[in-house]
Amino acid sequence: MANETDIKPALVNWDCIHGLPDFTAIEDADFKAAFAPAMAGHLVEIDAIADNPTPATFGNTIDALELSGAHLRKVQALFWNRAGTDSTPVIQEIERDIGPELAKHQSAIFMNEKLFARIEALHDSRKDAGLSTEQVRVLEQHYKDFVKEGAKLADAEKQRLAEIDQRLAALAAQFGQNVLADEKDWALVLDKTEDLAGLPDSLLAAMAEAAVRRGHEGKHVVTLSRSIIEPFLVSSSRPDLRQTAFDAWAARGQNGGDSDNTATVSETLKLRDEKARLLGYENFATLKLDGTMAKRPESVQDLLGKVWPAAKASAAEHAAMLAEIAVAEGHNEPLKASDWRYYTAKLREREFDLDEAVVKPYLQLENLIQAAFDVAGRLFGLSFTELDDVAGPHPDARVFEVRNRAGDVSAVFIGDYFARSSKRSGAWMSLLQKQHG
Repeated sequence: MANETDIKPALVNWDCIHGLPDFTAIEDADFKAAFAPAMAGHLVEIDAIADNPTPATFGNTIDALELSGAHLRKVQALFWNRAGTDSTPVIQEIERDIGPELAKHQSAIFMNEKLFARIEALHDSRKDAGLSTEQVRVLEQHYKDFVKEGAKLADAEKQRLAEIDQRLAALAAQFGQNVLADEKDWALVLDKTEDLAGLPDSLLAAMAEAAVRRGHEGKHVVTLSRSIIEPFLVSSSRPDLRQTAFDAWAARGQNGGDSDNTATVSETLKLRDEKARLLGYENFATLKLDGTMAKRPESVQDLLGKVWPAAKASAAEHAAMLAEIAVAEGHNEPLKASDWRYYTAKLREREFDLDEAVVKPYLQLENLIQAAFDVAGRLFGLSFTELDDVAGPHPDARVFEVRNRAGDVSAVFIGDYFARSSKRSGAWMSLLQKQHG
């Protein structure tokens, strides 16, 4: 039987400076052997909470529930960080396997009848239990989460819901990997001077570096990484190349072959609808919005309906101005989606004398980092010091110590600023550790 002692210590003993893990001691293959014992250990803790003979209290049930599974949280945090920032074939294989297993694990917790009975008892008596406002809110959220994950369903329905959740987890992993595969594999190689018309020096340098990495030294490559595709669509004066690049970007995950997401999306939608109806909701949108400010899809549609006329009129006005600029430059065909960014940049230059190529040298990475830190300092009293001798999760990553107004260390910030083929594109963030551990 899996035991938490089987987990590689580096995954759960975060004993570097400020409680950071030793990223250099963790190999991709370590995760495969870690998940099973981490989940098993978590379930032992869950059973202890559920089987506690003492009447349920906020402390012995809700607090205990939130603090349970510390090893699993750490393994998951490290794994999903690596899957997002430096995915490899080994990580992708584990992701495909572990997604359904984690869904199964969560179902076992949410459908634990003894555990839910304790939560329900607390929920029913919450007004007379002397709880703080915050505790009541946390309790209500836990209760609703359990109900929305099938705690009140009959046994057969619980089993079906668990099957759906496991399949949805597998589909979600496949969807993300398919998109990443298309981003990683697609490249537009440019080897003629005229192909580079309009491109600024900073983008040319990035494209030349991308060409070297893909075995096209001496040429330039457009990739689907946002740091290249976005400025290319903005600055390239070649409409044919913009169209080629835009089509590839818009078609990520729907190019046919092994990485096509059409069937994945179709099955996902069907299973989401079935899940919602199992839980008593009209559709998946109603399920997702339950507990949010909007509450129901009709509220969302109502808001969008109010915004839509003004947004449509503004977009039409904007399109007319872009078309005017295009015609002035000899482009007499109707504007396409691939032209929008290019002529929007021309419009900014005409209306506001704003040229991104001229401004960009003033927006160097180091300046932007310091500007962001300066704003955080002015607003929240935070200060940042880079820890040059501390390894991050990737060689590109930089680690910063964060101190509050009193001078106490309150967090560690890890910045990973560069695109790469193994990294999920876009601007995003994730947590390694929450406040409560």
